[in-house]
Amino acid sequence: MCVVCLRTHVDITEGIPKQAVLHFCRNCERYLQPPGEWISAALESRELLALCLKKLRGLKDVKLVDAGFVWTEAHSKRIKLKLTVHAQISGGTMLQQVFIVEFTIQNQMCDDCHRTEAKDFWRCMVQVRQRCDNKKTFYYLEQLILKHKAHNNTLGIKPMHGGLDFYYANDNHARKMVDFLQTMIPAKVTSSKRLISHDIHSNNYNYKYTWSVEIAPLSKGSAVCLPKKLRQQLGNLSPICLIHKVASAIHLIDPLTAQIAELSSQAYFRNPFEAICNPPQLVEYVVMDVEIIMEKDRKYYPGQGQLSFRHALCDIWLVRASELGINDNTIHTRSHLGHLLKVGDSVMGYNLAEANINNAEYDKLTTQEIPDIILVKKCFTVDRQARSKQRIWKLRHLTEDVEDQRQKMDYNEFLEDLEEDTEYRKLVNIYRDKRKLMPVDGGDTAGCNDNIPRITLAEMLEDLTLECEDDEMTGEVGKI
Repeated sequence: MCVVCLRTHVDITEGIPKQAVLHFCRNCERYLQPPGEWISAALESRELLALCLKKLRGLKDVKLVDAGFVWTEAHSKRIKLKLTVHAQISGGTMLQQVFIVEFTIQNQMCDDCHRTEAKDFWRCMVQVRQRCDNKKTFYYLEQLILKHKAHNNTLGIKPMHGGLDFYYANDNHARKMVDFLQTMIPAKVTSSKRLISHDIHSNNYNYKYTWSVEIAPLSKGSAVCLPKKLRQQLGNLSPICLIHKVASAIHLIDPLTAQIAELSSQAYFRNPFEAICNPPQLVEYVVMDVEIIMEKDRKYYPGQGQLSFRHALCDIWLVRASELGINDNTIHTRSHLGHLLKVGDSVMGYNLAEANINNAEYDKLTTQEIPDIILVKKCFTVDRQARSKQRIWKLRHLTEDVEDQRQKMDYNEFLEDLEEDTEYRKLVNIYRDKRKLMPVDGGDTAGCNDNIPRITLAEMLEDLTLECEDDEMTGEVGKI
């Protein structure tokens, strides 16, 4: 029989289906690879070609010579493959054929998207809590999560009393979130699991996992009383210190000697302590005289820790702002803010002589070990509402804005800390607030008090999103 008649009577593609079905998830744009794996593949890609060939069962009986895509409309829900195969028939003759296989795309929601749409279905939960009066550390953590996009794999985020709950579909994403939190802030993690179902035939268990992340109850600007053993380990610090910063570790500064120390998360939770004074208890004072203490006049002793070169130790004489002109008796104290303060400035501090402090370590201290006043920061303005209106930038949030009055005060203090400390805002995404008008002369401090530190427009350009007017033809919004 000649070749033409052989092709007419013999079909080597008889066992290969000419039509097949591909399942496609429109939400995540992935294809189903049986039995239960979903893969991402672009149109006319090698991954999609391999997936289509795996759907054809009869290819093992013939030898595949060539395979390629045939062009189809993008919205036709059809994918066509042109295959070239050859096989040996009776008599030892090799026969080669070219044919078309058509795949129909059917929409099917994958398991991950199904859980996301359900909103109430979750397998793992991460509870983030900070049990303290001041929430500035929690607001800083929220900005770190947004900066590093650590919340991308969450099914949902729910605000709870004292923190947030993050819901996940699998434990890998939840563990990744827990590791991120432990890297960024001092935190203690506990985990638990609850049995949901059990298949006695296959011995499969279905659990729901929960991680509880407890953030150290300390914030920037709080005053703490250190245990005696911990003070000795940190270089003989004074009993009462200030929290200079809370990041991956707790940064302490001694206001009487300008000595600094760094306390790791593990060391803190071995010897935990709480704040004895928080920023809402700050009292305003007016500087009457400042005398910088030179390095040669400082007292050094064996075993002393590292000294801060960013701060200047000084003797300072103060008068309470509410008693200025009424009671001119000055109060003397020592402070680490000599590089910022001058005569006539306002400064915020804790009045320990009149404070009602309930702390076991504080009660052990003698009168000589407790200073009358601990200065925390320079006061740039009294009218916080006016300062807030002049702010032309904003931050993003994981959930809606806070409504509680106390939380609003803590949040405004956090914004002021960002403005006053350039190192503190390096890991924070700052956005231009389109609701606020730019200064008419192009300056960042037009019509405002120049002494108030502000975030410049150059610092906002890195994460600035500009929206232009809608295109009349397409209606799309252009973004830079």
